Amino acid sequence: MTLAIVLVCFFVLLALSMPISLLLAATTAIYLIFISHTPLTSLVQQLFNGLDNFVLLGVPFFILAGNIMAEGAISDRLVAVMKLFVGRFTGGLAMASVMACMFFAAISGSSPATVIAIGSIMMPALIKEGYGDRFSIGLLTSSGSLGILIPPSIPMILYALVMNVSVAEIFMAGFLPGLFIGCCLMGYSYYASHKHGWRSEVRYTSKEGVKVIRDGLWALFLPILVLGGIYGGIFTPTEAAAVSVVYALFVELFIYKELKFGKLFGICRDSAILSGCLLFILSCAMSFIWLLTVEQIPVKLAEAIIANIQSKWLFLLAINGVLLIIGGLMDIVTAIIVISPILVETLTRYDIDLIHYGIIMIVNVECGFLTPPFGLNLFVSMAIMKRSLVEIGRAILPFILLFLGCLLVITYVPKLSTLLPELLLR
Repeated sequence: MTLAIVLVCFFVLLALSMPISLLLAATTAIYLIFISHTPLTSLVQQLFNGLDNFVLLGVPFFILAGNIMAEGAISDRLVAVMKLFVGRFTGGLAMASVMACMFFAAISGSSPATVIAIGSIMMPALIKEGYGDRFSIGLLTSSGSLGILIPPSIPMILYALVMNVSVAEIFMAGFLPGLFIGCCLMGYSYYASHKHGWRSEVRYTSKEGVKVIRDGLWALFLPILVLGGIYGGIFTPTEAAAVSVVYALFVELFIYKELKFGKLFGICRDSAILSGCLLFILSCAMSFIWLLTVEQIPVKLAEAIIANIQSKWLFLLAINGVLLIIGGLMDIVTAIIVISPILVETLTRYDIDLIHYGIIMIVNVECGFLTPPFGLNLFVSMAIMKRSLVEIGRAILPFILLFLGCLLVITYVPKLSTLLPELLLR
């Protein structure tokens, strides 16, 4: 009965287009007032407790670091290095775009920031070299979504918090799936380029190559510093986020000198607004998760699912379908912090590794970035590529199919996600 009341409140408020943060808090408040008769001070306590976690400090720091690098020259240097290594091959410029997105993802933790930083540079270059408009738009929009799979990743931090798993483990688990999807994107780039005769004439002399590498070393060292520091035990993921901000500021202001002090206020303001929005949603969601736990809703849901689905592999197939639908209807934060805790008991009973499931969810969220109405990458691409949503949607279609194929592999080959954490951290 309680479950039915909670769900009715949730979906009625959702149908009324109430903002998701207020919706979660309001559902909890209605339960406290009319069902449990608990003082509303409990809601206030849960809102505070939801943010009383050291791990969450990493969120605003990674957002700030990503915005600094998107405005500065680090992305330019990364693109130049990637073009040096693969630019001369068939489809080389397209493959360089994917590699640049992978490296930028490893230092920003943000999918939209990756699309903005790399897309704004590579879109004109791809068009100039004769690559098709539709292919270029689809490639850059989809490759940018790797920002949340290749660590560090803000969504991974949120998942680790609500599911009570190690941030370091979920970070490490994202490496191989991220590389796998990146290689699939490069393979498709080579196939399409060979089919259409797209070949870049990028050539460097030895002197030019040395200069490109020398200029790019500062940008290439950042993921080594951040991730090496985490797995080397030098600092925590939260401290790594702060280190990435300091390093990015130092490189952009004093090494590359292309980021002016006058832009810092706007960068900090935008980062603070986005961080405030994310943390407020998280705080309200944590109060809702508390309600679910008190009423043992995850346990009841697990019993109902297991009674009807015997195989965990069939369950994973079903949950992928549900997550793909949810990813198209909810924003990324809501999908992670509301859906995951509801399923935690079910996952435990099916003996599904929570780290493996976390990667499955992140890949589903990546697909959500590419599908309307909450496909954030689509709207970012519209802004920087000056195309309509219909054009962006058509361009992204073959890449969505590619992502779905990769999702099935990642789902049914758990070792792809769990191998590195098992070898290095467990």
